[in-house]
Amino acid sequence: MSPIPRRSLLKAAAVAGAAAQFSWVLGAKDAEAAPGAEAADADPVTLDWLEDGGLGAAPGSTVGVPWPMGAFQEDQTFALTDEDGKDVPVQSWPLAYWPDGSLKWTAHAASSGNGKLTLAAGDPAAPAQRVTVDKHGGTIDVSTGVISVKIGKNGSTLVRSVTRGATEIARNGRLVLIRQPEIEDEDQGQVRTERFDGAIDSVTVEQEGPVRAVVRIDGKHRKGSRSWLPFSIRLYFYAGADSFRMVHTITYDGTQEPGRASGDFIRGLGVRFSVPMRDEAYDRHVRIGGEGTGLLREAVQGITGLRRDPGATVQAAQYAGQKLADPATWDQRVTTRLQYIPHWGDYTLAQLSADGFTLRKRTRKGYGWIAAGGGKRASGFGYVGGASGGLSFGLRDFWEKFPAQLDIRDAHTDTAEVTLWLWSPEAQPMDLRFYHDGMGQDTYAEQLEGLNITYEDYEPEFGTPYGIARTSELLFWANESTPSAEALAEQVTAVRALPQLTAPPKQLIKAKVFGPGLYSEPDRSTAAKAKIEDHLDFLFTYYKDQVEQRRWYGFWDYGDFMHTYDTVRHQWRYDVGGYAWDNSELSPDLWLWYAYLRSGRSDIFRFAEALTRHTGEVDVYHIGQWAGLGTRHGIQHYADSAKQQRISNTTYRRFYYFLTGDERVGDLMAANVDSDETFLVLDPQRKVRTDPYTPDRHALSIGFGTDWSGLVSAWLTEWERKGPKWEKAKARVLSTMAGIAAQPNGFVQGSGLYDLDTGEFATATTPVVSVSHLSAVFGLNELCAELIYLIDMPEFNDVYFDYCRYFNATKTEQAARYGSNFGTLLLFQGHSRLDAYAAVQTGDAALATRAWTKFYSSDGYTESSPWKTEPLSGPVTLVAGAEASWVSSNDTALYGLAAIENLALLGDRMPS
Repeated sequence: MSPIPRRSLLKAAAVAGAAAQFSWVLGAKDAEAAPGAEAADADPVTLDWLEDGGLGAAPGSTVGVPWPMGAFQEDQTFALTDEDGKDVPVQSWPLAYWPDGSLKWTAHAASSGNGKLTLAAGDPAAPAQRVTVDKHGGTIDVSTGVISVKIGKNGSTLVRSVTRGATEIARNGRLVLIRQPEIEDEDQGQVRTERFDGAIDSVTVEQEGPVRAVVRIDGKHRKGSRSWLPFSIRLYFYAGADSFRMVHTITYDGTQEPGRASGDFIRGLGVRFSVPMRDEAYDRHVRIGGEGTGLLREAVQGITGLRRDPGATVQAAQYAGQKLADPATWDQRVTTRLQYIPHWGDYTLAQLSADGFTLRKRTRKGYGWIAAGGGKRASGFGYVGGASGGLSFGLRDFWEKFPAQLDIRDAHTDTAEVTLWLWSPEAQPMDLRFYHDGMGQDTYAEQLEGLNITYEDYEPEFGTPYGIARTSELLFWANESTPSAEALAEQVTAVRALPQLTAPPKQLIKAKVFGPGLYSEPDRSTAAKAKIEDHLDFLFTYYKDQVEQRRWYGFWDYGDFMHTYDTVRHQWRYDVGGYAWDNSELSPDLWLWYAYLRSGRSDIFRFAEALTRHTGEVDVYHIGQWAGLGTRHGIQHYADSAKQQRISNTTYRRFYYFLTGDERVGDLMAANVDSDETFLVLDPQRKVRTDPYTPDRHALSIGFGTDWSGLVSAWLTEWERKGPKWEKAKARVLSTMAGIAAQPNGFVQGSGLYDLDTGEFATATTPVVSVSHLSAVFGLNELCAELIYLIDMPEFNDVYFDYCRYFNATKTEQAARYGSNFGTLLLFQGHSRLDAYAAVQTGDAALATRAWTKFYSSDGYTESSPWKTEPLSGPVTLVAGAEASWVSSNDTALYGLAAIENLALLGDRMPS
């Protein structure tokens, strides 16, 4: 896109002053909804569980519920009841507000209730056992009414103790990091490692009951004078629960230079607890999760399978995890020889790939290991303890985010040690070095040539992992005794799929959130509608199956999928520049979340959840010079030199945050509020500019498409959340909307000069036509639909409707309106949803017709596309499966969004 000439700046600034005055007049009306908004009712909402089984063994669940504008005010209280009309204790708080101050989203935490629950206005029931938090001593003391947890305020011990009643179940909960300073690329060398411990910098109580408490711990891993690898830990506690949840985030800030074997290579990353062992060795139990709800069920000192039989009742009791009768009552041929039965103190389950785990054990350190089993995919669950109590522990997405590992050590002593390894120390060190030497691409011209052959936008030193992050989730139970097999299976199930309450699609649609009118429930009432629904189902199922077939798993990779297929190799282009990982290109996040919003399907939710966890953490920089920017698609998630707002886009995070109240995703969104500052550091158009341009704090060139949509989504979200900077964010939403509306060609102008201090666009003096096929495909339409519904600014509406009207118009029509046509464009099928939106907003019947014409008969997928897969097997493919060689992720995202939005907007006006 062409920048506004710098020589026009002074004149533009003068015009901008008038625009600023205009914007603040509009600001006086900003609390008003767009015309046509109506005060809505506040009917009760039926909440259901995402998967069958309800809460199960999980500590609790938090759900976000949207409300129509004007339904409830900020001081509204809520009550929760079960299917029998019985009160269920609930803790509620606001997540977002409408511009008129009424509640837009509320969050509700429940720690009981397994059937469908009804949420309505009313007074909440108090829990019989409430969560309490005491911040006054040397620790933060949290009690659920069943367990008590002491959280450190400093030092390296995050969790000082976990007790149930008078019994200490666990203590000394801490973080463990193993650094390997050198990595050997050959078969010779000496491996050296050093251990760092997590050290607390700050502790914050974010919620303190009565149903839910949240404690946040921030710090870095330290050894001696060095501190690195920042962490942010949240601990979640629910009323009456015997368990708690940990959300664990690390941000990589080490150094790994391409071509060098020295650097900060993570060899192991884990969470460790000590577990007191009070029972006799034969009453100490180990449980380790295998496939499904399968378990290894053993005792530290086993009395089954011996040459002498202690008695069937005794053996059955040990296998069940029950306290054994006095050995004096056993067959004395066993009792008198107990000292000769080995004590198995150490166990390790290592999941080094998505397809295999091994399990082994030994008596103690210094003695040999023996194989104890293995399988394909372990649940990531374990237990160690005895008849007087023990600790259950689990790591979510265990095999999906391999290499992972569970260790139990010293269970034969007074204190066992449990480590949940997020990165297994038995795997290869975490190697994040850039994958090639640059191949001579030292200048922008050479880099553009590289882009033209591999689609990779390379630039020296830009392929760095410095600042990327990853979040993991863990669960811990403090058991009063060794749980039964049935209870353990419930705990395993909670680890694998954390129970999640959900609001139904009808409520999401009724509340008019996430782009009012852009999605509706699936409708198969006509053959044409049914066919599109079939196509949508096919595409989602295909990608879900491809994740499995292509093994798109791993600590840094899980959640993402590939961009483009190589039809010759029958393989996705995982090794071809910018055709590899998708990194949110053309908004697959939006496609998946809209697919969930309209259907309520659990499989779509979980797929979108994994994508959100990945793209919001791994594809975005959280510290360093590019904090707030994301990386374009490539062979490594951080490899491409295009660092832009379009990937860090808050629009992609809002769904998961508002549906679940997840605080970590809330952090990610809040961090983007000031990301306009990054335009001083990095010019997104630096390689293709023809005019001289130096970033100027008072005249930054910012595009109205991919740049502005990312910025304004962060500002809108901060405003509606009433975050710490909400007034500044609100002002920028309004001023930039007014600034775009004031441009000679509105959105078609392409970009504007933005003042970081005032948050305003200068008004250009010369009309420019600068339209990109990418401008609207990173959430612009969805975001503008929200803005237009929220804010009464007719001038903004007009320029956006014009953009919608003319993108898919003929070149002659474009030139007649703007003086010149838009040039060669692409992605007409995806843009059909802009036609549909503008058709409904303006009542233009011709646009409605064109929406379906472009959807069915332009580019992208068509009715004549195969809409099926073909089988694959050896020797043409590595793993037997299927392919749809005609599918690409760009087309999938655009078809998915166009289909969903066109059906919702113009489903009753489909061509016959």
